[in-house]
Amino acid sequence: MALKLPRHRRQAVPERDLADSAALPADRYSKEDKGDKPREKNEKGLRWQLPFLALGLLRHMSASSNIIHDCDEVFNYWEPLHYLLYKSGFQTWEYSSEFALRSYLYLLFHMLVAGPTSWFYKDEKIQVFYKVRLFLGLISTITETVLIVALSRKYGKRLATYTLAMLCLTSGCFFSSTSFLPSTFSMYAVTLSSALFLLEKYASAVSVSAAGVLIGWPFSILIFLPVTIYSLIKGSFKKVFLSGLITSVSVIVLSVYVDYYYYGKWTSSIFNLLKYNVLGGGESHLYGVESATYYLRNGFNNFNFSFILALLFVALLPITLKKYTPDLLVVVSPIYIWLAFMSLQPHKEERFLYPIYTLICVAATAVIDIFPDIFRDRFSTEESFMVKVAKVLRPVFLGLILCASHSRTFSLLHGYSGPLVIYKHLEHHEDASPGSILCVGSEWHRYPSSFFIPSYVKEVRWIDDGFRGLLPFPFNSTLGGTAAAPSYFNNKNKASDMQYLHDIDACTLFVELDLRRPHPSRGRDLSKWETLAAVHYLDRELSPAIYRSFFIPYSWHYKNVFGLYKLLRKIPQNNVDQD
Repeated sequence: MALKLPRHRRQAVPERDLADSAALPADRYSKEDKGDKPREKNEKGLRWQLPFLALGLLRHMSASSNIIHDCDEVFNYWEPLHYLLYKSGFQTWEYSSEFALRSYLYLLFHMLVAGPTSWFYKDEKIQVFYKVRLFLGLISTITETVLIVALSRKYGKRLATYTLAMLCLTSGCFFSSTSFLPSTFSMYAVTLSSALFLLEKYASAVSVSAAGVLIGWPFSILIFLPVTIYSLIKGSFKKVFLSGLITSVSVIVLSVYVDYYYYGKWTSSIFNLLKYNVLGGGESHLYGVESATYYLRNGFNNFNFSFILALLFVALLPITLKKYTPDLLVVVSPIYIWLAFMSLQPHKEERFLYPIYTLICVAATAVIDIFPDIFRDRFSTEESFMVKVAKVLRPVFLGLILCASHSRTFSLLHGYSGPLVIYKHLEHHEDASPGSILCVGSEWHRYPSSFFIPSYVKEVRWIDDGFRGLLPFPFNSTLGGTAAAPSYFNNKNKASDMQYLHDIDACTLFVELDLRRPHPSRGRDLSKWETLAAVHYLDRELSPAIYRSFFIPYSWHYKNVFGLYKLLRKIPQNNVDQD
């Protein structure tokens, strides 16, 4: 007979206790659950591999195909670098020890690559030129990759992906990323400091900001102010302040020592530059004056409609703040500060906007990302027709912007690459007599640097074609090289009698641009000159604005007007007599 045990009725659980137990999983979690949360957060963001590969590919293309957009890049940076490597190159008045406005510390940073490369490629200086460009492209790739990862972790994949697309394909970023300019270095620093700020690495963000100002461009301090101030507020004030202070003092001390070594006297290029432009009332107007709308036009040329969207970020502040919190506003606010400040300056140049180029991409993509939110606030329902249309328009509008940007890039590369192509031809004409003199007239400002001049060319000389400003002179080793203060330099942009070669018969080779104007071209005198190489060069004055600015298939070649960029060689007189 089976043993029967007494049955006990389970005590009823009150409904309130049942509700509490149901809520328990939401309030408490195990260690395993705790460990899963960061992993889920990381899975939502982009990993670094995709942006690094995409940006690396585009920056490699930029390094190998980019044209030189500004003669300051050549004469204030490529030429002094060439002198440090090969003891020859052109010197501008800013590098005279009398004025000492340019920092050799910035040049030494690039010597990290240029020095070893010059030892490896002993007789191939062009290789050194392009390896330095690849180095610049690598820095751009790294800093922008960090920014993409930071945006992805904080705001999600869509904003990060859209920004990545713009960084890769917009004309402004394509061209500025591999330019050898302090404003480009400041752009790297702005990009990295913004990324570190979004990653809540406040001390590091301020240190990078200090380096960007002191090694790159001192005037860019205005761009770094929002991130610096907000980092001091959000982070540990003492830690962030000391980080910026230590970096600043270290860079200043190092800069002063390097300037002393090269200029031969105790001086500070950082202070001298600020003194000349601010305290001394610098005369930058001597080098050209533009209207107040110059940067607006320039911004549209380099970013087309994304530039307009970036400006609209502030107009849509109620929505952008709701979605992105104040942090993104802090990051992109330098766009408006810098545009306002630089537009008030009489002397304007495209490169002055380089430091904010990556921020323009961030602000523009943020506005594209909130397209649905604009209509959602108005129509209040998630499933409204306008919200659905806005979601579809996001990638469509981004695609149109990128297509226009690629068209702009393609037009500039194919229209204005003539100088680099022609100077590369010098390598293939070593049959010219040793000690040849290469002469350049009105095209001095498109000279691509001494890295393109082979050893059989003894010197490069300027020919008077009407320019009345001060031109660069070769570094004079007999006067002290980098420590020299030649009497022919001045800070008033007044031409020196010594800057031109007056005897044109001494020229062996000649570079000129023949735009088929009424004024005579030396290359047309077939009795004295023979054409060694010629390539098409876009005639900006005679070409319609829309066709020269953007590459439109089947129309670009037919609607634009082209001149010829030529490399000429003087015909020996005895050959002429025999004919």
